[in-house]
Order: sequence, then C-alpha cells, then structure tokens
Amino acid sequence: MNDFKDRYINFFTDFGFKKLFGSEPSKDCLIDFLNSLLEGMEEPIKELQFRKNEKLGSAAFDRKAIFDLYCESETGSRFIVELQKAKQNFFKDRSVFYSTFPIQEQAQRGRDWDFRLDAVYTIGILDFVFDDDSDTPEKYLYNVKLSELETHEVFYDKLTFVYIEMPRFKKSLAELETHQDKWIYALKNLSVLTDVPEGFREEVFMKFFDIAEIAQLDTKERDAYEDSLKVYWDNINTMNFALQEAVKEAVQEAVQESLDKGRKEGVEIGVLKGRAEGEKAVSIKIAKNLLESGMSAEAVLEATAICVEDINKLI
Repeated sequence: MNDFKDRYINFFTDFGFKKLFGSEPSKDCLIDFLNSLLEGMEEPIKELQFRKNEKLGSAAFDRKAIFDLYCESETGSRFIVELQKAKQNFFKDRSVFYSTFPIQEQAQRGRDWDFRLDAVYTIGILDFVFDDDSDTPEKYLYNVKLSELETHEVFYDKLTFVYIEMPRFKKSLAELETHQDKWIYALKNLSVLTDVPEGFREEVFMKFFDIAEIAQLDTKERDAYEDSLKVYWDNINTMNFALQEAVKEAVQEAVQESLDKGRKEGVEIGVLKGRAEGEKAVSIKIAKNLLESGMSAEAVLEATAICVEDINKLI
C-alpha cells in the first residue's frame, strides 16, 4: 500500500478534482462552492446533474492540463467547471468556444422554437495568472458578462464567465471573511493542511475534508491518486523547465544586446579617441617646430593649447 505523507489529497490533480467535485458523493460540495461564487447572479442551486463532457477539452494538451466537469441544475442552467493547470495560447478564445456547446445543444429541432436559452456559466479555477492584468495585482476573481461599452450595463445576462486566479489569492486563515473565501482557501491549501482549519466546522466543509482524507481511500483509489500525482508533478516540472528555458533565453538575448551595444559604443569611443590622439600629435609636432624656430615655450603653449607636460618634454 502506498505511503503518503500528506493527510489530504491534492485538489489540483485530476483525481483530486474529480473526487472532490466530480462524483456523486461530493456533489453537495460542488453545489455549495458554485453557490458561493454565483451569489447574486443565480438563484441558489439545489440540485445538479452531471452530464457528458466529450466535447469539452478534446485536444491532447487539454486532457493533460485541463480537468473539466459539465453539469446542469434543476432550473436548466448549464455549468462548465474547469481546473486549468497551465497557460494556453488563446485561452480566452478557447473558453468562449467551449461555452458555445451548452448553448447550441439547447436548440429544439423539429418544432417551432422561440430561441429562449437557459443560462450558461463557465467557472475557471486557474493555477496561473492572466498576462494582461498586471495593473491589478490584487485581483484574483473575475465575473464577466456581455455589457454595453458606454453605459457598462449588462447587455445579456445568460452567459457568464467566472475565473479564479489561484496564485493571487493570498489571504491567510485569519483574513478569511466570506464563505467564498473559505472555499478558495480550502482548495488552494488542501494538500498542505494537517487538520480541518478553525472556522471550517460547517457540515459541508467537514464532508469535503472527510472525502479528501487520503486514509479514507481504498487501494484502487490510492493507486489512481498516486498516478495522478505523478502526472501533476511531471506537468509542474515541465512547466518549470519551460519557464527556466524562457528566462535563460531572455537573459542571453539581453546579454547579447548589451554586448552589441557595447561594441557599437566601443567603436564610437575608439573613433573619438583616435581623432583626439591624432589632433594632439599634430599639435605637438607644430609645437616642436615652433620651439625649434626660436619661439618661447610660453608663446608655444598659448598658440597650440597643449599641456605644460608635453611642452617640457619637447624642451
């Protein structure tokens, strides 16, 4: 049997994500988490039904770096819940693209249809930071809807994207204020916790931590978790290596640029220095001729503007 040092599973593994949010026994946890995110935007979810998600994340990269769930509430609202481990080119485009599948499947064929749609929500739990929001380093939660640019009023309220940048959530246990704060803290810190934190004694969190406890896993689940954990660390190492290579390449480019700039400046300095030395040599030669013609040292010094030391060498 595997010997794990941690008490709780890592939420950011495929196994952890599906175990804690994607299984029938843990459905209450997912519902409570979604309600904490969508408070004020959606009527509280009472029940969810897991649906097939073959159309979501079909690429090989997606399957390694993106774990997703597709659910429908009792009112017909659709929810795509994703855990994305790595940055991806055109991530926002991809997010919008996959949100169109729950929209298109609502079309009613073979009968008159008035195009009324149920709401679609994409929930992205991101283990990275958007590249284009460096001006808001404290912001970790995004609620995005279609809006009118001039008035900033919501133009269409049935398509919503909620993104959580987990690396930017820095709140300590003592700083948690809301139920939502507790959920984000629990997900981010689960694998390093040794016990249920103070203030998390609510029924839903007790159930969450109970399901997450590695000691509760059977042998088959432990093997599956170990495999998932290996993939997780392989991905981490791959991303770290890619980052190191990118940094190394950037440093090399910066060094090369500095060297090229230095060579250019060196040439320019050399030209100026050579010109100055040439002008000085001409002045000394003229001074020498003037001295040999009988002109006084004082007069030569004034006429040629060379230094006293050079005059003395010629006398």
